[in-house]
Amino acid sequence: MAEGNLLVDKMKNLYDNLCRKEWNVMMTGVIIAILSILIMAWWRPWGAVGAVRNWGDWILYYLGYYSDSDTLQLIGFFDEDGDLLLNKSVWYNTGSVIGLGIIGGAFVSACLGGQFAFRFPPLREWIKAVIAGIFMGVGSALAGGCNVGGMYNAIGNLAANGFSMWLGLIFGVVFGLWLLYKEMEHISWGDGGAKTIDFPFPVQIVLGIASLALIIWGAYAYVGYDGDDYVEYINSLSGILLISAAIGYTMQRGRWCMVQGFREPHMTGDCSMAKSVMLSIFIVAVGAAILKYGVAMRFDGDPVLHPMNYVRGTFGWWGVLGGFIFGLGAMLAGGCGSGTLWRVGEGQMKLWLVVPFFGISNSLMITWFKGAKFEDKGVLGSSIYLPDAYGYGPTLLLVGLSMAIWYLVVTWNEDSNKLIVPM
Repeated sequence: MAEGNLLVDKMKNLYDNLCRKEWNVMMTGVIIAILSILIMAWWRPWGAVGAVRNWGDWILYYLGYYSDSDTLQLIGFFDEDGDLLLNKSVWYNTGSVIGLGIIGGAFVSACLGGQFAFRFPPLREWIKAVIAGIFMGVGSALAGGCNVGGMYNAIGNLAANGFSMWLGLIFGVVFGLWLLYKEMEHISWGDGGAKTIDFPFPVQIVLGIASLALIIWGAYAYVGYDGDDYVEYINSLSGILLISAAIGYTMQRGRWCMVQGFREPHMTGDCSMAKSVMLSIFIVAVGAAILKYGVAMRFDGDPVLHPMNYVRGTFGWWGVLGGFIFGLGAMLAGGCGSGTLWRVGEGQMKLWLVVPFFGISNSLMITWFKGAKFEDKGVLGSSIYLPDAYGYGPTLLLVGLSMAIWYLVVTWNEDSNKLIVPM
């Protein structure tokens, strides 16, 4: 009997550690880095804005803003005769599947941890959500991605443009923090109206298990596809869905949000999240270098991870401006690109409103940029794959030194409070 009780206690402790307790922030960053490398090796780096933009594309398409000719590249794969081969709906676009996976994984985590609830913010926060979504859409277009594709995975994929957004994010978040302090001091309108709709814990457990089963079923559905076209592409979505769900689960469990890593050092002095983000970036960079060096080939001759993945022509001041605008938007939203998705999964209704405005504004900007060929013409900056310029060893040294400098600045500030934004 005693041994049976001991086993039950061990099972409860395991459940608490995996599903209910908040994970250590450094461990969370390492797990996310490992999952980032796994999804790169599987098919492609993950991101957030690709999902949001795909959803924005479809919203605008159904609203009649995009004509069929405008959306050939947005909504599907077409043959030489213009016949649709595969509809790139939310179920078949890789970016969208990643986004759905992150939301789904976060939802599973929130439910199994008893943390899911519909959280409705005060009225003023709804207005800020609209503004935040627009800023995040515009900023991510200028920077070549959100905090994930434009910074985290850009630096991790050894692209110079990631450093531009990194610099812009710092100043955008700091400015956004200053604005929030001014808002707290001078604006009281719209403070009311917040409410929370909770669900009983047993109901959340059932929802969490059902959602996990749905994710697994979705993965089997992708891998079981045997149509005439794009079989390998659709089969690959199984791994993308599962790994991105693991990323969402991990982020929600560790409350891991990159914008917090930029905000907290200048708000409270705490640099725990910043240290986790910088360590995670460096691990991803090492993994990407291993995958990209020599460009290992799949059996069909395609590279496992193409060297130019997430290398964008946004290295320069436009990229810095994009990072600044995105960082400001993320502060108003209360979450970065990835943080927005996992917070949607735990029922943060403000972020539910951020997403469509984020997607629509980014879709419009990207359509404009592609039509004008801004990136191809170098209008938005330079496209630099750092190993082509310096080699893999020096590039990894550059990434490591950059993260070390960031570490020294935030840890010095943690003790000195010299870079705290005053209220």
